[in-house]
Amino acid sequence: MVELKARFDEASNIRWARNLQEAGVQVFHGVVGLKTHCKIALIARREQGGKIRQYAHLGTGNYNPSTARYYTDLSLLTSDARITGAVQNVFNYLTAYSERPQYLPLFVAPLNLGKSCLSLIDRETAHARAGRPAFILAKVNALLDERIIQALYRASQAGVQIELIVRGACALRPGVRGISSRIRVRSVVGRFLEHSRVFAFGNGGNTEVYLGSADWMQRNINERVEVMFRLKDLALCSQVFTQVISPYLADTEKTRILLPSGDYVRSRKVGEFSASRNGFRFNAQEFLIGFSEAHDAQAFPPLPRFVKLPAPRNAEGKSPRSAAGAESSR
Repeated sequence: MVELKARFDEASNIRWARNLQEAGVQVFHGVVGLKTHCKIALIARREQGGKIRQYAHLGTGNYNPSTARYYTDLSLLTSDARITGAVQNVFNYLTAYSERPQYLPLFVAPLNLGKSCLSLIDRETAHARAGRPAFILAKVNALLDERIIQALYRASQAGVQIELIVRGACALRPGVRGISSRIRVRSVVGRFLEHSRVFAFGNGGNTEVYLGSADWMQRNINERVEVMFRLKDLALCSQVFTQVISPYLADTEKTRILLPSGDYVRSRKVGEFSASRNGFRFNAQEFLIGFSEAHDAQAFPPLPRFVKLPAPRNAEGKSPRSAAGAESSR
């Protein structure tokens, strides 16, 4: 499945499609009228005993070895039958125009991704009003969809703590008293192009983490084929918070904070960042380069106080700490 209208890559994609077809590969070009922007792959493998097993790869970044060197992206490789089956249905939609009412556990635009995001935000609003833990963390390229912005305003007014990392255009005004006082927006522009889309919801203490290909923009939600998926493994959720969210929230060198006026200022010029006034300096992208070389997870910045992550569990349903305690007690 090759999207011919990919911005900046039109000529390259046309050449790739022709080369594949000349080699005997069956190439499709997606649904007429919709740009295909999701990043998914499905592999069927004959394993020992002759059994066919499917593997799905879902991500936030393009299958492009050049941009992969300087775009920040995340992806998931899984053999979970529910996910592989849903990915198969998405490919049926793209190649055979076989549309389904839903593709759970995936959210797919333009069918239900926008409504699903609104439902997740509204759920946090309900949790906050009921006095339960509630927060929203999102990292996107742009935030322009009016319905999502209005839902975030309502969530803020209900008491939901909201942290947004928006690299580019943002139509939301944070920090406006009575409207968005609990929302903070920052943009990180550095050596690498911030391209990953990450969404986390407190969900009353049962935190959920999602990745996807779609920004919170009208064109992504209504005019493109996009896929958003949940990370079910608690260890992976913790890894995303530790290695992605925390460093970017701690960055003082490449971060600009969006003010209620619509202006951006360097993070170290904002009074609330007391650590930067005390000489603390932190570059998230440079830090991650060092981490990839040293593999030292102990040095990561702490999570925000309002983030509560469940402890990862083993195959028996016990947390590693409780299992270790039981073993030592024996």
